[in-house]
Amino acid sequence: MNDAQFSALFGALTTEHRMNFIANNLANVNTHGYKRDTLAFSDTMAYYAHDEIREPLMTVRSKPLFPEPKNMARSRIAVSNVDFGQGSMKVTGDPLDLAIAGENAFFKVDTPNGQFLTRNGHFVLSSDGTIMTPQGYALQGEGGPIQIPQGTRNITISGDGQVHADGVMIARIQLFSVDNLKNMEKMGHNFFKPRYNVQVTEGDGYAGGARVEQGFVEAANVEVVTEMVNMIETNRQFEAYQKVMQTADTLDRAANDRVGKRT
Repeated sequence: MNDAQFSALFGALTTEHRMNFIANNLANVNTHGYKRDTLAFSDTMAYYAHDEIREPLMTVRSKPLFPEPKNMARSRIAVSNVDFGQGSMKVTGDPLDLAIAGENAFFKVDTPNGQFLTRNGHFVLSSDGTIMTPQGYALQGEGGPIQIPQGTRNITISGDGQVHADGVMIARIQLFSVDNLKNMEKMGHNFFKPRYNVQVTEGDGYAGGARVEQGFVEAANVEVVTEMVNMIETNRQFEAYQKVMQTADTLDRAANDRVGKRT
């Protein structure tokens, strides 16, 4: 396989991976609190043995014994990142729908696999009055899960997370911030956790200026038009790489035929 086919092959694999990310962003455009994924790229260099040789020249007219270094750069995916930009607020009027105003703040829910952070503020009441996600994971307050007394008619939640049942404060929702958002990764179900082997320090989200908005949910921070443009661009790139591979293969076949006829 020549250099043209090799570079085009890995370019096509890179665009395929990028297309998967774009498709996932578009699929979650209606997911509450979803944060879009982005890709970062970097150049990787292909080295030859003589690239590392730095021979001394005895005189100005001395001829080098080895050819000049020729490092070839090929663009590759370096890392995927989560865009934690604020999503728009959507009015629902449901007293258990909560949106966070502020990028570095999260709700915490208790799951069978441990406690995780989330931006999805769509909650419901269980049969015993516990505020939880539709999957059944309890929202964490300052004293643990928040339970609404039976028979409560009016639930109000203030901007600083205070939960009132018929005018009586019963709990306070916790908001958590992290020292570095880049150390967080997705783990499914719209939950976040620290990256593997990375220590993350949690803080008070309210202290950073975050607020809770009752009767709203945070929409996904995905711009449909932008992602569609990215999808078209990625598709065109993939087609271009295919064309390069086909052209390189045609030239190789033609060269082999000519060499065969001469011999």
